[in-house]
Amino acid sequence: MKKKFNITGLCIPEKHYMVDISDRVNEMLEMIEDEEYFTINRPRQYGKTTTLSLLAKKLKEKYYVIGTSFEGASDKMFSSEEDFCGSILNKFADSLVLIDKEFSDILREYQKSSKTFDSLSNVIRELIIHLDKEIVLLIDEVDKDSNSRTFFKFLGLLRNKYLARAEGKDKTFKSVILAGVHDIKNLKLDIRDINDARLNSPWNIAMDFDIDMSFKAKEISKMLDQYKSDYHLNFDTEDIAQEIYRLTNGYPYLVSRICMLIDSDKEEKKNWTLSGIGKAAKRMLNERNALFDDVIKNIKNNHQIEAVVRGLLFEGNPISYNHYTYEEGIIYGIFVEREGKLAIHNALFETSLYNYLLEQQNVRNLLTSGMSDGINQFTESGSLDMVLLLSKFREFMRQEYREQDGDFYEANGRLIFLSFIRPIINGTGFYFIEAQTRQNKRMDVVVVYGNRKYVIELKLWRGSQYEQDGFLQLADYLNIQKQHEGYMLTFGFGKEQEPEWITVSGKKVFNVIV
Repeated sequence: MKKKFNITGLCIPEKHYMVDISDRVNEMLEMIEDEEYFTINRPRQYGKTTTLSLLAKKLKEKYYVIGTSFEGASDKMFSSEEDFCGSILNKFADSLVLIDKEFSDILREYQKSSKTFDSLSNVIRELIIHLDKEIVLLIDEVDKDSNSRTFFKFLGLLRNKYLARAEGKDKTFKSVILAGVHDIKNLKLDIRDINDARLNSPWNIAMDFDIDMSFKAKEISKMLDQYKSDYHLNFDTEDIAQEIYRLTNGYPYLVSRICMLIDSDKEEKKNWTLSGIGKAAKRMLNERNALFDDVIKNIKNNHQIEAVVRGLLFEGNPISYNHYTYEEGIIYGIFVEREGKLAIHNALFETSLYNYLLEQQNVRNLLTSGMSDGINQFTESGSLDMVLLLSKFREFMRQEYREQDGDFYEANGRLIFLSFIRPIINGTGFYFIEAQTRQNKRMDVVVVYGNRKYVIELKLWRGSQYEQDGFLQLADYLNIQKQHEGYMLTFGFGKEQEPEWITVSGKKVFNVIV
């Protein structure tokens, strides 16, 4: 049976096409050998569960491994000390029943007498003393009830035993690895009783986990090499991988979903081309999936995150990266650090957020002016007439916003342009923003329509020298995108100049000043 791409639950190397993450696993093994405790905190659908599974397989060669999850755990488990202590040992036993029945039965016997954290501590000590191998504990979805006082006491127990072991006064797990969205080390419970102050930050013994779990273009390419060989296909895996990486920034779920959609497309079977990637990306942006729903939910529920997103996307505001200031957006995978600046994690998130925020604006009537011939005038035989589109946009702006100044264009120019093009390309293509070009109030919009790319640089008029620099920057980016033609859209607020084709560094550029 041939492998397939997978986006649901655990990925298994024997069944699924996967990026090789053995180097990450080996780094974690070194931390475990050093008896470190740590938390794998990454956004949703970032490969945490699969990583833990592969890690557990490696560890079983040398250690007893207890691997469990708080996913689906009842609220009752966290309601009291007695409930938690019995339930946690039961979970440990359940995780081992098909792997090591004898060990599982031992844990169930201990469960009967484990009603307090003191007795749970004694159980752990007794296990370590009597077993012939050390134990590594792995808990997934650990932040399910991370605001529970009982959970904090459990972390405090592990912390106290870790510290006592260092002094030779106790026995405990070789290593403890907790996986979840939040970094447990930074969580604090609001405790008013001064006698319980020790429960604040009970996981400060944990090592920082700075292993990059995103997929690199070369890693995606190697995965596609295997797929290509299995199906006897002929396509450039490096180019395809680079394009997938450009859209996803290596976000594991997004990489796998694009590949799955291309592989399973019934109309264009295994269309591993720019057009195939574009179609898959468009389908993903239009479908309801838990990851995009989660991103939008976090925007809706947090006005600060929404304000920052609007500043980044619509106004191009440069914002210095600060983990503490933008912690929630970073935890949820919306923001990422890029060259010291805050940025949206990837192009697909950006496009999804643009689409959502555009719908919140009063921009639906923008096409009523200057669109008497309808949106079909811009498309023919699977191609997009970008020259006509930009010329019509120029006419529209001159009619509707002729009296506006530079501040208006700086705040609203991108919003208006994206609102203008979205219904035109929505049936067949999609757009994304090249995040690397957002410095200095410029932005590249890349429209993928059919099997072609159209690169449009948007910027404000800031003088002739700035304009020339912009042309050169666009030419460089066209080289990166392997395009011979590009488009420059400048918001000039009153500057009169007819659109024209010019040549810059061997590239043809259609220059439009609004």
